[in-house]
This record gives sequence, structure tokens and C-alpha cells, in this order.
Amino acid sequence: MDFPDELKYSKEHVWVRVEGDRAVMGITDYAQESLGTIRAVELPSVGDELEQDDSFGSVEARKCLAELYAPVSGTVLEVNEELDAAPEMLNDDPYDGGWIAVVDLDDPEELKSLLSAEDYAEAVSLADEEDE
Repeated sequence: MDFPDELKYSKEHVWVRVEGDRAVMGITDYAQESLGTIRAVELPSVGDELEQDDSFGSVEARKCLAELYAPVSGTVLEVNEELDAAPEMLNDDPYDGGWIAVVDLDDPEELKSLLSAEDYAEAVSLADEEDE
């Protein structure tokens, strides 16, 4: 699995790429692999106000329906509308083409609560061990 070093990660398996005062968000490689084939995505709407740790959409996969939880607070500036027609982009390219939303960061301090790539990799490794 791939966990790019330049990203931050939530314990709920959402990544964040900071671009100035904006945050691009999507699901991690671990999340998409755990879910299996993704069939549909419920996206937030442009203008939605997200609060850290609140649900902002969902991903429907062969195995289940998974809620998406905001890793940071902010106003949704853009959503990846291509996912409506091609939700499998989350499986094929979770870190680039499979981004979900861009938000205007309300509080950059919230980024400190997110995990580094190394810490996230360790967390999912421990979770996998507990499942065995």
C-alpha cells in the first residue's frame, strides 16, 4: 500500500493535501483496498460547511456503505464531479484522480491532529493485526 509522505491522514482513512489555505481530501489506499470495488460516491456540495470529524459524504462499495468524516473544518470549494460517473477512480488512483473535495481551511491548527504517513501506516498495520 502507498501512503505518500507529503499528505496528512485521519484515523478515519481520509487523506489531506495542503495547498496554501486549501485542503484537498480523498480516501486512502488502505480504505479503498479494504472496501473493495467502489460503486458510488455521495459527494458534499460546493458551499457546504464541514466540521472536523463530521460526516461529509459516503462511499458505496461491494462490501458496505462507508461514511466519510472530515479531517478538517472548512467550506467546500470544489468537488470531484468525475466520481459520479467513474467512482472506480477511488480504487484506481486514490491520491490524484480520486480526490473527493477541496475545502478552504477554517483552522490550520486542526492539521496538527492528523497523522503523518509513517504514523498512519503504523496505525493501519496494528488494526490489521488485531483483525487477524
